[in-house]
Amino acid sequence: MTFEPVRAAGCVVWREGNGQPEICLVHRPRYDDWSFPKGKHNADEDDRAAALREVEEETCLRVLLGPKLPDQHYTVSGGQEKVVAYWAAQLNPDADTGDFKPNDEVDDLRWVTLRQARELLSYRRDREQLEAFEASCFMSTPLLIVRHAHARNRKTWKPDDSERPLAADGKRQAVALVDLLKAYGVTHVVSSNAVRCVDTVLPFVNTVRGVQLRLDASLSEDGAAAAPHKLTRPVQLALASPHRVALCSHRPVLPRIFNTLGLDAVWLDPAGVVVIHRQDGKVLDVEHVG
Repeated sequence: MTFEPVRAAGCVVWREGNGQPEICLVHRPRYDDWSFPKGKHNADEDDRAAALREVEEETCLRVLLGPKLPDQHYTVSGGQEKVVAYWAAQLNPDADTGDFKPNDEVDDLRWVTLRQARELLSYRRDREQLEAFEASCFMSTPLLIVRHAHARNRKTWKPDDSERPLAADGKRQAVALVDLLKAYGVTHVVSSNAVRCVDTVLPFVNTVRGVQLRLDASLSEDGAAAAPHKLTRPVQLALASPHRVALCSHRPVLPRIFNTLGLDAVWLDPAGVVVIHRQDGKVLDVEHVG
């Protein structure tokens, strides 16, 4: 009989230290080991949601996702394969680091330097993951490129196309985007002024306090077609921004956005997202969410 792999997810959690990052490690009394916070999926939970939930449950810390790290593959008792998805994740600047309370699952938490982490981690696979973290662009800032959610049919919509709203399943997709944008700590959203783009990001903007929304006609289909040179400015501003930014636009406009970023075009389904990890105005890594 063939069994599906056990799915789990976790994060290499870091914060600014004295000239170098500090890493969060947890001690599990059941195994008497030191490792990164991680755990199994709940039903119908994706990797990112599981990683964030497990980090918060084990450490009482809220974190912001950064670049994807390699998955871990190993065999657990009974010979079943286990696959653990990992991300680098920065401690949320607003998080309270004093809420952790020892429990039966995790009885100790330590912030340690990279050298100390190498010495303290119990497993070779975790030390290799630490090396992957060090080699990653963990200090980068994400820029999310979002295709608007599924809209009503263009052929059957009679009013102006810019007013074409989301379909019923598109509204559900927009709601589902809330947790994804929250996971990456988006604070600034720049959207095409077309209704279908605005309605894609509004559930997020209305849910998360303090998020700034700016509408830009140059990201719309009509705007990009009429004055393609004007599209460059909002994309370059987003690339150089110190903030965690999401850009929401249209399928025909996305190739121009990627081209402005110096990237090959990426096909996105409705409500699909590409996460661009960037630093000092340079693209360092690209993560295709879907």
